[in-house]
Amino acid sequence: MALEVLLNTKASNKHMGFRIYNTEARKLQEFIPIVEGNVGIYVCGPTVNDVPHLGHARQQITFDILRKYLEFSGNKVTYVSNVTDIDDKIINKAKEQGVDIGELTERNLAAHREDYAKIGVRRPDVQPRATEYIQEMTNLVKILEDKGYTYVIPGDGVYYDVSKFERYGDFSGQKRENLRPGARIDVKNKKRNPEDFVLWKLSKPGEPNWESPWGEGRPNWHIECSAMSAKILNLPFDIHGGGQDLIFPHHENEIAQSEAAYDTKLANYWMHNGMVNVDNVKMSKSLGNFKTIRDLLEVYSGEVIRYFVLSGHYRKPIDFSEETLGNAQNSHNRLRNIVENLEDDGRENEGYMASFREGMNNDLNTPKALSVIWQLVRDKDATGKYQTIKKIDSVLGLKLLDKRQIEIPENIQTLVQERENARGNKEWELADRKRDEITGLGYQVDNTLDGIKIRKM
Repeated sequence: MALEVLLNTKASNKHMGFRIYNTEARKLQEFIPIVEGNVGIYVCGPTVNDVPHLGHARQQITFDILRKYLEFSGNKVTYVSNVTDIDDKIINKAKEQGVDIGELTERNLAAHREDYAKIGVRRPDVQPRATEYIQEMTNLVKILEDKGYTYVIPGDGVYYDVSKFERYGDFSGQKRENLRPGARIDVKNKKRNPEDFVLWKLSKPGEPNWESPWGEGRPNWHIECSAMSAKILNLPFDIHGGGQDLIFPHHENEIAQSEAAYDTKLANYWMHNGMVNVDNVKMSKSLGNFKTIRDLLEVYSGEVIRYFVLSGHYRKPIDFSEETLGNAQNSHNRLRNIVENLEDDGRENEGYMASFREGMNNDLNTPKALSVIWQLVRDKDATGKYQTIKKIDSVLGLKLLDKRQIEIPENIQTLVQERENARGNKEWELADRKRDEITGLGYQVDNTLDGIKIRKM
């Protein structure tokens, strides 16, 4: 069983000047933790039916930055992000590949963890798997049943009756009367309302199943997050996060379940990151533009991917393309080249650090944070550059100060030697041509007091 971290609900009158856009309130709000100095975060994690894609990268980096900035600001953060290891997609993929569900989910979970680590994302403090919390899920469904929020469709499952929850649709702005009749009916003519959703699915022959008061079956996706967040963080907790595609129906349904069952708010703040496009088209398998993190890592470093994600505000859509990632790679390399020559004077530049905090306190404005670094390195009169960048990068995770071990290709080494031979023979035109060849291949050669330095541009 995953670690349980219980936060009491004593309110704090102090705050840190940090504002975030609260999806539920539809406006920027000052963030005030329930317990001063302690922040509980729940972020909807991956369904491990496959390896992680660009949408995962965007979400994981966004909330990794949130977590690290809150810690940077002096808070103890309990960061919870679940793993959905049982659902229809997983069952279908396991059948398609002819493998056991456990084997499929373990392999894909390992891939998620490995790829997230390569883009600088730290593991959650608690990473509950849905299959570890079946009892909590059936308990929650029973509470809802006892309160009159559910009904059973024989042979299918237990459903949530949204007509019993007056605020259904308020969170997402999806008013029930505007929903198309029949749009979401899975069981013809048997659901009371088109938007009713299943809580507990009765298993078909050969499918994974667990015992329940309603028969052998398995939980539906929405009930998983409601049960796990309540068990691990208690309700209400501070921040619930996820992608914008989860606002409806997933987060709408979570609220309906949790608040109906426990008679309290689920979370005080809701944060959602923007969607991902590929070459200006929404990424989807059906369009053939579906990209995985591993696709990108074959060409770009994890830090370049991270730089690219941080160069846009987390709530806006971002477009992955060769051009945009190439620009990020060039910017990251230029910044690394400048920073690696900085000397550590042991000081911190308070003015630039204040600018960094100002940007991040304004709804995690990471483009502003990047511009602060660029302004600092270009400021000839600024002191404390090294230590300031070190502290800022502890949040951004771009590894700007890490010493680079670059393998220089043999053809580049040959050209460098030919250039040096030409310089030694005072054949300056030939030396310049060799330098231009080296530059054209993406490397820069500098003659310094310490000898020749070769850098990848």
